[in-house]
Amino acid sequence: MTQKNGDQRTKAVIFDYGEVLCFPPTAEEIRRMAEVFGLENGPFRKLYDKNRRAYDRGDLNAEQYWAAFAADAGAQKPTPEQLDQLRAWDTAMWSKINHAMVEWMLALPGAGIKTAILSNMQEDMVNHVRRSFAWVEKFHCAVFSHEVRLAKPEAEIYQHCLRGLGTKPEETVFIDDREPNVRAAKELGIQAIHLQSPEQLQAELEARKFAILPRLT
Repeated sequence: MTQKNGDQRTKAVIFDYGEVLCFPPTAEEIRRMAEVFGLENGPFRKLYDKNRRAYDRGDLNAEQYWAAFAADAGAQKPTPEQLDQLRAWDTAMWSKINHAMVEWMLALPGAGIKTAILSNMQEDMVNHVRRSFAWVEKFHCAVFSHEVRLAKPEAEIYQHCLRGLGTKPEETVFIDDREPNVRAAKELGIQAIHLQSPEQLQAELEARKFAILPRLT
C-alpha cells in the first residue's frame, strides 16, 4: 500500500460491494444456477439482472424474484428445495472478498478519510455480509438498498449516504463497477470512479494525488 502527500479535497470514500469489495461470480457458479432453469450462462445473466433492482430494494422477496425469473425463462417455478438452493448459491457467489480493497478501506481512516459502503443488496446477502464480515462494522456509514428501500442509481440513496458521512458531494469519492451508478453519482457532484481494473483505479487515484493507494494484487 502506497502513501502520498494526499488530496486535501477528499474527506470520504464510498465503496460499492459487488465486484469492488468482492470478486465477480465464476462461470461455474453461474452455470449451476442456470441449469435449474435449463439456461446457458448468457441468457441466465440477462434474466438475473431484469428484476434485480426490485429484489435488492425489497419490492420483491426471494420467492417472488425467482418465480418471476422462472416465468421469464419459460421454466417451472422452483420447488421449495430449489429455492433454498438458489438463495444459498446466490449468496455464495458474491462472497469472495477482494482483500486488497478491504485492506485499503481499513487504512483510509488513518489518513483522516471516512469510509462508507453503498450497495444494492437483497435481504439474504445483507444478512450474510453483516454476519460474516467483521470489517463491515469499520465503515462510518453502511447503506444497503434492502434496508433503506432505495437503490442505485436513484439520487436519494446517494444523498442518504452523504448525510450519514456528513460530507459534501465534492469532498466524496465513489467507486462502483457499473457505469449507470457512476453517472448518477457524478450528476450529484460526487467524484465518481468507474472501476474497470485495479490498475485503472490506482491510476485515477494517483491522478487525484490520493493519500493512500490500494495494492494491485
